[in-house]
Amino acid sequence: MRILLISHAFNSLTQRLYVELAGQGHEVSVEFDINDSVTTEAVELFRPDLILAPYLRRAIPEAIWRSHLCLIVHPGPVGDRGPSALDRAILRGESEWGVTVLQAEAEMDAGPVWASENFAMRPAGKSSLYRNEVTEATVRALGTALARLPDYRAGRWQPIRPPLGPLLPLLGQAERAIDWARDDTATVLRKIAAADGFPGVADQLFGQDCHLYDARAFAASGRPGELIGRAGAGIVRATVDGAVRIGHCRRRDGLAIKLPSVQAFPEADELPELAADDGVIRYREEGAVAILEFDFYNGAMAPADCQALLAAYRAALQRPTRVIVLAGGADFFSNGLDLKRIEAAGSPADESMRNIEAMDDLCQAIIETGSHLTVAALRGNAGAGGAFLALAADRVWARDGVILNPHYKNMGNLYGSEYWTYLLPRRVGADHAGAIMAHRLPLGVAEAVALGFIDGHFGAAPAEFLDRVVAEAVALAAAPDFAERLAEKRAQRAVDEAARPLADYRAAELRHMRRNFYGFDPSYHVARHHFVHKTPLSWTPRHLAAHRELGWRVPEEEREIVIPA
Repeated sequence: MRILLISHAFNSLTQRLYVELAGQGHEVSVEFDINDSVTTEAVELFRPDLILAPYLRRAIPEAIWRSHLCLIVHPGPVGDRGPSALDRAILRGESEWGVTVLQAEAEMDAGPVWASENFAMRPAGKSSLYRNEVTEATVRALGTALARLPDYRAGRWQPIRPPLGPLLPLLGQAERAIDWARDDTATVLRKIAAADGFPGVADQLFGQDCHLYDARAFAASGRPGELIGRAGAGIVRATVDGAVRIGHCRRRDGLAIKLPSVQAFPEADELPELAADDGVIRYREEGAVAILEFDFYNGAMAPADCQALLAAYRAALQRPTRVIVLAGGADFFSNGLDLKRIEAAGSPADESMRNIEAMDDLCQAIIETGSHLTVAALRGNAGAGGAFLALAADRVWARDGVILNPHYKNMGNLYGSEYWTYLLPRRVGADHAGAIMAHRLPLGVAEAVALGFIDGHFGAAPAEFLDRVVAEAVALAAAPDFAERLAEKRAQRAVDEAARPLADYRAAELRHMRRNFYGFDPSYHVARHHFVHKTPLSWTPRHLAAHRELGWRVPEEEREIVIPA
């Protein structure tokens, strides 16, 4: 079919559906929902068989849903209605929630239901639940809906109209507000988790208005609401029965960028240090296998993060193990540079350079490892430099459903480093390497394996995936031919180094990056600014909107056909 995705943005769910549908052979195009006239024009250009809306913040125009079949993804179970469905479920402490695929009609979230899937809620932030449970449930529900489409068009099946709940309004800050004098730790955590990603919980720190994100329980106590210390990059605040560590804040004044709390509020330097280790980097061993987990917020790695991970990696190399598993985080493996901290720096160009050099140092250490075999285990998505950080390992395994964005050009034609000019061609060949870097589109794990970008994919859930990775790594370490494999790795590295030194790849990449950071073309700085400040989109990028490509035409025999709902 020809399927048009109408979405507020190309977010993680929209990317996953794009990959799934394209992988099934559908012709997929994307239009950002900017205004009614733009959406109407996209429909007229593409003449879709189906319109799918995975992420909207306003209604589809009536002229469209009356003449085309439009399916909406609602992140709530059958009967639930309203724009803050997942937020409210977290606040209420629901143990089970769901996703409903319903048909667009005049009344919001009131159309007939095509499919639904429920899932168990876990104690996590809204963004994490959305990227995992909501996304997987959506894929299953959409699969059911598409399977019903032939019977629907043949008149053999009709979507159901279940009883509807009340249409709940957008959840405002008044309902999210923390009462520090009364709320216990569990309540505070639920409120911040329900606003994770967006919009955050409005509050005050050091007398300044701000929004709070990224909270976890902390073993401390004090007067309720009191700022009692700092732990790593987070600020610790007392509740009525304990304390929470607030990892990130967005001030209402100044740059208004979401940053680590101690960076957003330099006043935190006056607070006592309660713990130097904030749990972002964790190390453990399973027999001869070292497992190094690193869970940086949103997968972004600032220079200090790269340096801390490099130090942990070097320490792991000193242990009497054979295999090192780089496990990333449950939500993200890595997304490369920390663009928000770069934006907040006195000189974004200088900070960009420091950041890319630190990423390169980390990649170089992994590439040059001769004492161990290394495995990159992608439990969550990876993008830009984070995708190439994974390729520095000897083997790359990904969880089913992981989305890769192994390109830089969407960030203002950034050239990229992390030794991609060495790592990518040796895996996929020069032709495919050029195509991947120019493609600018998300890559699913099945296609990534077919290209040779990664070595395998398995496991439905992050925990299940990591358990299997560790088991496979233990078997790899115990294999009779382990010594031969390690010797082959060293020999190949020596051959590659003799052909062209790593230092040469790095120098060439960084020459391009310096032009991006310091040159006359400001595209990278402009794109980063818009990304960090979430500037409203004014058009859909052409690599997503296939229907707006020059020369794109609906086949002649289909131009006058409108598929009725």
